[in-house]
Amino acid sequence: MKVLQITKYGELKEGLYFNETDKPKINASDVLIETKAAGLNPIDYKLVNGDLKEMVALNLPSTIGFDVSGVVVEKGAEVTKYEIGDAVYGRVPQNQMGTVAEYVAVNSKVISKKPNNISFVQAASLPLIGLTSIQALERVGLKENDRILIHAGSGGVGSFAIQYAKAKGAYVYTTTSTKNVTWVKALGADCVIDYKKDDYEAIVSAVDIVFDTLGGDYTREALHLIKVKGKVTSIAGVLDEETAGIMGIEGYELHENLAKLIAEKSATYKLTWMQPDGAQMDAISAMVKNGKIKPVIDTIYSFEDAIEAYSYLATGRAKGKVMIRMY
Repeated sequence: MKVLQITKYGELKEGLYFNETDKPKINASDVLIETKAAGLNPIDYKLVNGDLKEMVALNLPSTIGFDVSGVVVEKGAEVTKYEIGDAVYGRVPQNQMGTVAEYVAVNSKVISKKPNNISFVQAASLPLIGLTSIQALERVGLKENDRILIHAGSGGVGSFAIQYAKAKGAYVYTTTSTKNVTWVKALGADCVIDYKKDDYEAIVSAVDIVFDTLGGDYTREALHLIKVKGKVTSIAGVLDEETAGIMGIEGYELHENLAKLIAEKSATYKLTWMQPDGAQMDAISAMVKNGKIKPVIDTIYSFEDAIEAYSYLATGRAKGKVMIRMY
């Protein structure tokens, strides 16, 4: 079968290459999916660049991609939830990475049946950003009437998180560039801040939660913007001590300056490293079916143009998700 693989670390056009490999074999708890679409994510090109070598060890060549939708063509002996011919979608675990491929083997416990009111391409756009948003926001207990700032509202995670927070009944601030203001408002955000024209720190204050999707200085700034006993949930900042422990990092301590800011606000700070979760995928399916979540697609590329698709994604200009259609 044809696959797109990381063959070496470096620039995208040098590190990615189309190869032919054997069709994957499944275990008793797996299903084999004939891929209809694959969703691209920033973590993919960061892996190619070698930015995550210390956290994610790859045995090169390694097929790229985590988001998939398609049709079940084989099932393991222990699989009872799915039948041959079922349309499914999900985010594969790290040890089953490789969705930009004609077939994908994945543990049946981390996928869900595709909602029948969206296409395969739309379905494959949702797993990673949906699971990331849900896990990050639920970790800090997002609830009705919370005031939340979600950075980068036009990105994949941001566009899902806005819809999810509104579905929970929160008041949502978000940031985006001038050209994206109108369509980000259409996602449901209550206050859309054009960061090219306005200082978001002058508009947002004493919020309950900041969803830090950018890291760096934004993590520190988030702690200034929350109320006393407020919460910062991050997917791009530094590790918190609890997460470090979960990851097996012993003796980890937050940087003194960040720890001081947290203490001054009696704040909660959490970094989320998303994990595949079938139950949460089912929850995403339910929200899609009832119209609370709508997929946001920027551009759809053919399988043959997948390397070009990754090059576009890496520019950071995409509004929503960049997708690969296999059919």
